[in-house]
Amino acid sequence: MFEVEDLQLKKVNTRDPNVVMRLERLGSFHQSRLSFMRVLLRRLKEDNWRFEQAKFEIDNSGVGVAVYTARGPKRCYSLIAFANDLPPEKRSDRVIATEWDATFTLFDGVPKDADIKRLFGNIPRQEAGRVTEKELSVSRANRSARLWEYVVDCLSKGRQPDAQKVQDVGYLMRTTAVYGSGKLGAADREWTCDREEFVAPFQIEMLTVYLIRAFVMDLVEHMARMKAPKTAVPLDAGLRRRFGIGNSTGLGMAPFLINHPILLNNWIAAREEALARVRFVHIADKATQVAFGRLVRRAQKNAALWTSEHEIQVEKVERLSNDLEALTGHITDGCLNGEKPWNRLWNWAETALSSEGQEQLASLLIELYPELVDGLADCMAADEAQHMRIDGTMSTERLADIVRDIYAWALAIDWESPGAQARVWYVSEEKLEPRLGERADEDLNDYEQPLGPGRDVAAMMQALEKSDAVTVGAFLMKHPEYRHSVRRAQIAARFPYAEIRDNTIAADMLPIDLLRAKLSYFGAAHFDPRSDRWVRVNMFQNAPFPHELDHMPADDWTLPQLDETGS
Repeated sequence: MFEVEDLQLKKVNTRDPNVVMRLERLGSFHQSRLSFMRVLLRRLKEDNWRFEQAKFEIDNSGVGVAVYTARGPKRCYSLIAFANDLPPEKRSDRVIATEWDATFTLFDGVPKDADIKRLFGNIPRQEAGRVTEKELSVSRANRSARLWEYVVDCLSKGRQPDAQKVQDVGYLMRTTAVYGSGKLGAADREWTCDREEFVAPFQIEMLTVYLIRAFVMDLVEHMARMKAPKTAVPLDAGLRRRFGIGNSTGLGMAPFLINHPILLNNWIAAREEALARVRFVHIADKATQVAFGRLVRRAQKNAALWTSEHEIQVEKVERLSNDLEALTGHITDGCLNGEKPWNRLWNWAETALSSEGQEQLASLLIELYPELVDGLADCMAADEAQHMRIDGTMSTERLADIVRDIYAWALAIDWESPGAQARVWYVSEEKLEPRLGERADEDLNDYEQPLGPGRDVAAMMQALEKSDAVTVGAFLMKHPEYRHSVRRAQIAARFPYAEIRDNTIAADMLPIDLLRAKLSYFGAAHFDPRSDRWVRVNMFQNAPFPHELDHMPADDWTLPQLDETGS
């Protein structure tokens, strides 16, 4: 856990939260060595996990059940997959869908036949079903309308699908939800957080998606064999790895970063600590300089493969490509020789590159020094409950100083302006999912969720300046409506990256910035917004499959490889 005192003792030059914690900056983050998918695969390989397809009872129409078991040093977990023959007209990414091409749960241990029978009556129903503490996650996925039938047809005829078509889509199924942490009755985070394999955040969800990917590829090959058993061929191993698992994510994920300030702090602080450690490396030897040059070229290749139809993302990818071209030109003139080369490079980037390019550079620098970075993954979880208690003995003068320091951006906003409070976060009645409404168009004030901390802290500050209370406790006795704002301010005083320093209810706020920040920590790539409120991404694309982990690198798959010419 990272508190401000820890950073001061290390005397590292981490970046100013006022720079890092802006929405536009968070919406420019890229995956890194600290992303949760990569943390998972490193552990699976280091601890010599073993995988088996324990059951695969799928008929020729694609209906049935499969079980994939992962066996670790102390425990094992099983993905139970229920495959469905869903008519195309019923296929939908929307949360209101009631049927899917496949549904899944990650089971704690090895399921018995009675467990599978019980879950068959619940997992395919998702929210309408019920699960127990033996189930660690619940998820669902739909086939790609563009690729599924095409790949089945190609394989059934004995030929490989076109590599460009595979690259253009990148997945055969995409998940529309991966629920954990007590959702629908599944095991709560507290049930598993002390297990070594789940210390880092979201490891259950990442393991679920990793095993789903294995199932999906086995399923498509199975369907090809069922269609034409005499001519069908499996996917070429290299082409097979080009398929990830797509993910369609909307507003349901966006409030997470606001509602979990300490966890957010620990994620950001770990990455900032990693960047600071690399920036203070004294000398970069020739081999490391060469490795960095290759990483930059791989990032350029990745940007060239990154496509989107959304104008915001198109502009971002263009900026990224330009930034990487500028970076390539800058590092060819010997700028990495001499002392603290990475710190000098970063100082150059702060004025020469956009935030998109700067955050890509941060990920590339972190890549170079796993020995300085990888251990920080164990610091990214948070026991938030122990820090939620309000300190009533704090003086109101001290609280006011905290607000002026951390929330100066909020105090500068004219909250009477309609644009400053244009949006309303609320929870839908039908699916109990977060939604975002327009304050001027909809009567939603009675249902508003406390997801505009800047506005609320500014209002608290006005009351504080008028109050004669000496302590926070006395102030809250008269103004209990500001308890949540006092709590946030006290947390932000100890955890510098806990608060997003931007207006999350403004007319020009983009929820996709929140989505990208969180998904980058998952390790997602090729963000493709479909509006300002939902985005498609790819997960585990190019990663080794479970049966390949023992003989392939676990952590060199996130950027496309260069060919023999170095391009």
